[in-house]
Amino acid sequence: MEQPLVSIIIPVYNAAPFLPKCIQSICDQRYQNLEIILVNDGSKDVSLDICKMYVGVDHRIIVVDKDNSGVSSTRNLAIRLAKGKYLQFVDSDDWIDENATRLLVERAEETNSDLVISHYCRVSANGRKTVHGFLDQKAVMDKKAFALHLMDEPASFYYGVMWNKLYRSDIIKQHQIYCNEALTWSEDLQFNLEYIRYAERFCSLQTPIYYYVKNKKSITSTSITIANTVTVKKSLFAYYKDLYVSMGLYEKYKVQIHKYLIADARKG
Repeated sequence: MEQPLVSIIIPVYNAAPFLPKCIQSICDQRYQNLEIILVNDGSKDVSLDICKMYVGVDHRIIVVDKDNSGVSSTRNLAIRLAKGKYLQFVDSDDWIDENATRLLVERAEETNSDLVISHYCRVSANGRKTVHGFLDQKAVMDKKAFALHLMDEPASFYYGVMWNKLYRSDIIKQHQIYCNEALTWSEDLQFNLEYIRYAERFCSLQTPIYYYVKNKKSITSTSITIANTVTVKKSLFAYYKDLYVSMGLYEKYKVQIHKYLIADARKG
């Protein structure tokens, strides 16, 4: 099978203790046709030095250094630079299985899907790994079928984050889908809700290919307060509602859709 180019985007901020493992897991992918974009968001530790070191190790790596402006603008810059047919996202304190990209691309290509969503492992502070995910690996879903599954767990990491998915770059760039730079958390979810509006075919991968490190010091964990939870959820609920109204599903399922407002934002 011809390997289409995949752009893997890694925003980096003060991630020195975790960064080598993250980058190495990407360099070790069995899928070879990669563009690895490391964007340093004004780190104050040696993260930039680590990134530059890897440039000499793997010619597929591109390093961009910028002033600190947050994860959303960092991802957006990388999206604009990316040349791949597909986009994949990895956070700098996590890592991926050596078959991650290969399995995602194989599912996308064999099903002609616009979005592939995979199970993942959550890694706790003591190293314990637990598998998370909901969809089984069966038929390709259309937009309505995927949206109905989304309502079952409207605030879950599985549906909300960007790092357990494979996206088509042409859809993102044609419709100018970017992360909301005004949000301090849940910018992933807003991005996904926008993407779903324009995607038509969806499929899942039950193999847990991503290792998410539960870090209590992460930006997301430290920025969630009662006040901003209410503000962000009200903002994002409008995206939820618009999506389901556009598909003619809102009136029939509005009780389930409202579950998002009371669901646990920290769930992951």
